[in-house]
Amino acid sequence: MSAATDTLPREAAVGGSRRLILDTAARLLRAGGYHQTTLRDIAEAVGIRKASLYHHFASKEEIVEAVVNDGVRFVHETVVAALAATETAPPPQRLEAAIIAHLTALHGQRDYTTASFRVFTLGATPVPESVRAARRAYEDVWRGLITELQAAGALPRERSPDLMRYMILGAMNGSIDWFRPGRFAIAEVAQEFSALILARW
Repeated sequence: MSAATDTLPREAAVGGSRRLILDTAARLLRAGGYHQTTLRDIAEAVGIRKASLYHHFASKEEIVEAVVNDGVRFVHETVVAALAATETAPPPQRLEAAIIAHLTALHGQRDYTTASFRVFTLGATPVPESVRAARRAYEDVWRGLITELQAAGALPRERSPDLMRYMILGAMNGSIDWFRPGRFAIAEVAQEFSALILARW
């Protein structure tokens, strides 16, 4: 796949203003986090009055919730599509495809995905149930894939599926801190990660 970018295609016509607000909020949240990003900051960066934000969102928390859920959704949908495209492939190949998809979405929508990590537990209010549900749904994709790998003998059955999932997702999401296009290719990182996960020590 092509090198990841930090931009998201702008929506035209219907919904464009709402998407522009979310794009802007994601960029600001990525840079400054929850507490440093205000509604005034978002409105000024979009080029509208603060009061105009309320035509689209009831509060800052609602904007943050939408950004976080979009960050998870972009990755979830990309991985599900990759697994559907490799439905008949051997489980190790499906693992590599899922890792490529996760990393591609993670870095291709970097404002959203980074923001979703940084604001998930930093707000003044409890994490919304919609955010928890979105994350659980995505983790279920990996639960299924790990079960498949263990059933095929690609991963030891005696290893904890939950700990395996935490390790894989943690390693991939940690690449936010060190991955740079040109330094590494996503396909190469995915191949190395797959080899390490499936290695017989």
